[in-house]
Amino acid sequence: MIISEEELGKFLHASHACPHDRLGMHKVVENGEISGVVVRAYLQNAGKCAVVSAATGEKFSMKMLHDSGFFEVFITGIGEIFPYKFLIETHQGNEIFRYDPYSFLPTLSVFDCYLLGQGKHRQIASRMGANVRIIGEVCGTAFAVWAPHAKRVSVVGDFNGWDGRYHPMRLLGASGIWELFVPGIGNLEKYKYELTGVRGEFMLKSDPYGSYFECPPNNAAVVFDSSSYRWHDEGWLKKRATTNWYRSPIAIYEVHLDSWMRIPEENNRSLTYSEVAVELAAYVKKMGFTHVEFLPPAEHPFLRSWGYQVTGFFAPTHRYGTPTDFMGLVDVLHGNGIGVIVDFVPAHFPRDAFALAEFDGTKLYEHEDSRQGNHGEWGTLIFNYGRHEVRNFLIGSAINWFEKFHVDGLRVDAVASMLYLNYSRLDGDWLPNRYGGKENIEAMEFIREMNDVIHEMFPGAVTIAEESTSFSGITRSTVCHGIGFDFKWNMGWMHDTLQYFSRDPIFRKHHHNQLTFAMLYQYSENFISAISHDEVVYGKRSMLCKMPGATISEKARHLMALYSYMWLWPGKKTLFMGCEFGQSNEWQCDKSLDWDLLQYADHQNIQQLVADLNGIYQEYPFFGEYDVDSRGFEWISCDDSDNSVIAFLRKGSQGDMMAVVCNFTSVGRINYRIGVPQNCFWREIFNGDCSKYGGMNRGNFGGKSAEQITFHGHRYSLELYIPPLSVICLLAENR
Repeated sequence: MIISEEELGKFLHASHACPHDRLGMHKVVENGEISGVVVRAYLQNAGKCAVVSAATGEKFSMKMLHDSGFFEVFITGIGEIFPYKFLIETHQGNEIFRYDPYSFLPTLSVFDCYLLGQGKHRQIASRMGANVRIIGEVCGTAFAVWAPHAKRVSVVGDFNGWDGRYHPMRLLGASGIWELFVPGIGNLEKYKYELTGVRGEFMLKSDPYGSYFECPPNNAAVVFDSSSYRWHDEGWLKKRATTNWYRSPIAIYEVHLDSWMRIPEENNRSLTYSEVAVELAAYVKKMGFTHVEFLPPAEHPFLRSWGYQVTGFFAPTHRYGTPTDFMGLVDVLHGNGIGVIVDFVPAHFPRDAFALAEFDGTKLYEHEDSRQGNHGEWGTLIFNYGRHEVRNFLIGSAINWFEKFHVDGLRVDAVASMLYLNYSRLDGDWLPNRYGGKENIEAMEFIREMNDVIHEMFPGAVTIAEESTSFSGITRSTVCHGIGFDFKWNMGWMHDTLQYFSRDPIFRKHHHNQLTFAMLYQYSENFISAISHDEVVYGKRSMLCKMPGATISEKARHLMALYSYMWLWPGKKTLFMGCEFGQSNEWQCDKSLDWDLLQYADHQNIQQLVADLNGIYQEYPFFGEYDVDSRGFEWISCDDSDNSVIAFLRKGSQGDMMAVVCNFTSVGRINYRIGVPQNCFWREIFNGDCSKYGGMNRGNFGGKSAEQITFHGHRYSLELYIPPLSVICLLAENR
């Protein structure tokens, strides 16, 4: 026996940190000269084993040093390493040929390791994790995981009986990356990493870079090669690359995949990616939304987290199909002219023991100090953005969604919690930055880099911030020292608007400022007016039931007035699923939307109104063109609190304009005069009191001609009827 008892014991107890130094084929030097080669293998379920020369077919029987399958042979008279296979006779008497994992060079280069250490590897998804590869003529899977403080790492799975002795990995220098190429392992093989931590503790971890996962409670990663998928969205991507989204309409339909629609006849199951592709694309197209936004589709173990506690940052959740099925969903939406935005969660991660928490026995992805690393409000852990490899992990995940899955945008969740070190913390429970301030400098640097990388690599891609504070420069370019997002949810507008519309119209005049205050900061950022899932859960009531009124019909009138105001107010749009037809119940993540409500006229009316508003929004270019540009807005009247009426102009670059007049009381306004800048016919193109929305068709007989009567600072004016709880739009037409 050439291997020492001590070294053999390390293999038998799964504690060898440098398996490639002993396993595989090695030259034997005696008295300064090469006397032959030694070959060692540790093989599960092997009763006998022989080395077979790939060139000559010559066999060299190996000696079993331990009945668990450790073999060794010394081949004399050979001075060079030669290609070989193992011929294994299993305990069941079957003979199989197998390539030796320990005969292959590392699948990551020194430059790969350097880039990861610098946090600059842009193709990290194709290097880390499990990637099916062909090396020479050998097909297998290359495994790589970052665990710099682990004493030993093995890849385990069904292919080795989940026994960490058989496939120990090698550490690539000081990079902290452990790597192993396993021949013969391919699609749909389950695996995890078995680690010995820094204190000698045993751990079994899912792959942080896994591209597919099995269902809880086992949560194993699954090898999945999606390279064979053939996309059909080249035209969409070319168009996206040349689209200026600041000057284009964006109306987003926010969707939770599990509860958008279910099949009652099949035990109330959710739709698969393939099924939802057909149904959702048709519905969204009919409704006129430009984009779909999915609540986090990344892998997460707890369904009721809605996807916001992610454990698989590189993998669409297994619940609705495979990664290629998710690709198909995106492809179908693109084929119908619909963009795809996904929620992205780089702010925190759950404490599940199988995932990122204390990955190698140390605080690897999170902070060591709980005053920086614990998110008490959500019971999660905060990423250490100051660590290069962590930043690379998160940016690599973002790149993966664009590059591999062709998404068009990321809505980044909980940005405020990333920007502030004292977010949701009491004094003494947080650490100031190096300048003594409360801003998280490392997080800001990470977000800026992520936004820059996305915009550089994926022309036409957008990033959206869910940020609830007045932090300055969220949508300012990083060149101008901003954070670099394209758009930001307008949380202030949402809060004030919902408060205003929840009031009885009798009292709204006392809160008129909640309608007008938003214009003071409307153009400080590139805003999206958003009514999201957060507004229809946890006792906040559905959008319909937030509205005043004794009947559903009364509530529907208020809700349609709110939506009309929202769509015609500056800013891009986001609306959560179910809100577009006035769902009565709060959203429940484990139930389908109440589609049966559409048998009733009130819900049909709301749905029709939203579809028509989307149509107007896209038909008239000046809406999208100046959504985030102050040149596209002008107050006509903002101070008529007694009548709860506001009026404003939406304008375009070619002189086109539309007057929007809103009456938020239950009393129609007769002979109501507003000033206008043009002496022309103003055609009424939208009236919220139209019969198809359940109204009484009260309006202005198709429009009004301007009179030379000075009003509201304009030389001309219109005398209008403004129906109760309605919005009207009048387009300037020169005749």
